Amino acid sequence: MGSGKSVAIKQWYGLFTGYTIVSLVSVFIVYFISSAFENFIRVFAFVGAIYIAYLAISLLIQAFKPLEEIRNSRTTGSFSTGLFVQLTNVKIMVFCLTAITTYILPYHQDFPHLLLFGILLPLTGPICNLAWLFTGVLLQGLFKKHHRIFYTLMGLSLLYCAIGIVK
Repeated sequence: MGSGKSVAIKQWYGLFTGYTIVSLVSVFIVYFISSAFENFIRVFAFVGAIYIAYLAISLLIQAFKPLEEIRNSRTTGSFSTGLFVQLTNVKIMVFCLTAITTYILPYHQDFPHLLLFGILLPLTGPICNLAWLFTGVLLQGLFKKHHRIFYTLMGLSLLYCAIGIVK
């Protein structure tokens, strides 16, 4: 197993690729299926809420396990893990669709402009995610020392987000 930073970077490449795919798919959705846009977001929001609730419950379960057991059961971050996380991340889907319809569609409805925006959009979230990744590497010792509190707070926060999505 590699160092925390190298493993995280591999996973980030997957996150970036997934974000790019979601962004480009959003362009196609907005361009070709704008009439069904609202229903599309509702369905994916519900699916995303279920996934976020699953993550929340997983974190809450982890809070009650010894740190050593968590380390031994954890899978290594990889490109495919990062890709899967982004391709199932409803928050990213909603963000891309909202950004395109709010900031581009009122001014440009042609496909080349939408496509250009779809290509540039992944430079926002994944870059911020990279900053978060390096912050996590720096704070890794603190997370290990207080893992029960961290997992509980993160699990409850995710559960709150999942409930907020379906409201």
